[in-house]
Parts: sequence; C-alpha cells; structure tokens
Amino acid sequence: MSKEKAQARREHLARMKAEQKRKERRAGLLMWGIGGLVIVVLVGLVGFYVINDRSQKSLDGVQTFAYKGSEHTWDKVAYKETPPAGGPHNYYWQNCGIYDQPIHSEHGVHSLEHGAVWITYRPSLPKADVDKLKTLASSDFMLLSPYEGLKADVMVSSWNHQLVLNGADDPRLPAYIKKYKQNPTFTPEFGSACDRGVGTTAGQQPLPTPDPELDPHAEASAVPTPQPSTESSTEPSTEPATQFTVGPDATPSPAAS
Repeated sequence: MSKEKAQARREHLARMKAEQKRKERRAGLLMWGIGGLVIVVLVGLVGFYVINDRSQKSLDGVQTFAYKGSEHTWDKVAYKETPPAGGPHNYYWQNCGIYDQPIHSEHGVHSLEHGAVWITYRPSLPKADVDKLKTLASSDFMLLSPYEGLKADVMVSSWNHQLVLNGADDPRLPAYIKKYKQNPTFTPEFGSACDRGVGTTAGQQPLPTPDPELDPHAEASAVPTPQPSTESSTEPSTEPATQFTVGPDATPSPAAS
C-alpha cells in the first residue's frame, strides 16, 4: 500500500471517529434535554397541583362578623344572616348532631358559641349530597340541619364566621371545619358542652319560655330533650318533660326532681 493510500485511510478513519463522537454528543445532549424537560414538566405539574389545591381549599371567601358572646334571651331573634353566625340566642343550646328537620336558630347559635360548626343545606338538596354532609357532620361539635331561605345549596357557619359553599363536595368544607371547630381563638365559651341541651327540632317543640311566676333568669319551663336522630319527624316528642334551671352563668342544667 502506498503512503498516499495509507494516509488517506488514516484520515478517513479519523473522520469516521470524529463523526461518531459528534453523534454521541448529540445523543447525550438530546437525552439530557429530554430529561430536563421532563423534570421541568413534572415540577410544573406538581406546582400547579399544589397551587390549585390550595386555591380550591382557600378560605379567603369566609365572611366575618363581630358578635359578642353571652347574650341570652327567651325571645325569638330576627337574625341578620341566614343562617345566623352569632348574636343573641336562647339559654339552651342545641345538642350537636344530625337533624333531618329544621332546628331553632336560637338554639343553634348557642351551640356555635360553644365551638360547634353548623352545616346547613336547602331542603331540596339531593339525598346523595345530604349523605355526604352527614359523613362530615358525624364527629363531635358538629351540627347538620336543613334550612329554608339559604342563598346557596350548602352553607357552613361557626361563631362570627360563615362560608357559602359550592355544594356538598366543596373541598373548602373540611378545611373550614378543621380551622374553626372548637378553635379557642374564635369560641366565646370554649370548653362548654355540646350535649345535654335541646335535642328536638323546631317542629317538635317551640322555643322554651320562662315560668312567668319566677325570675326569667332563674328557671325555664319544662323542655323535653330527646337526642338528635337521623330520621325525619315532625310529630311532637312523647318523651317525658325534663325541667332545667339556669344558673348565674346562664348555663342550663337539669333541676333536681
């Protein structure tokens, strides 16, 4: 083989090796580029999910009020909000639980004062949605009842706070419950009970009234107190009446028989 041919062969092999290295570099850069793009996309998707999740659970839409606690009355109250989120209320609170019929607002507000969260819904809400709300309301210090005249299908209230929801599946509802239920910052009578009060619905019993022969702040007339039930009923309770007394702190307790 002549020197010229040998030189030409060496140059050809050098060009082939150089071309191979360029191809390998391009493949490596392409792989890194694709990998980087995948990482950027994943980070973007995670960021979008986090931001979207926070946005959906944001409680920025919560309305706030400035009602002071411990304003008790035997009278029916004309509340400004529907449902109410604070203000004067009956001496007896509503037993926390699930009610299939409306309750007296005056009792419900007293429960809010004790740290309860009250979920209200339009009576026309489909049963499947009501069942979802019942699941959320099955824990302690929760009230659930239908309410006429709501401006949305579902609303949730606590003392001095209220949120209009987009339905039973609104992700803000669990977030609201977590933040406001029994929160000592927002609860005027934190530590008070949400049982041993009134367990009847508005259709079962009228608001309790004081005995006219006694000091209205000393003793109330008899009020039956069956526990809340998930079964609808508009018939008056057949349970025997139980008398309650109201002490100096306006907290009802069973009177000695």
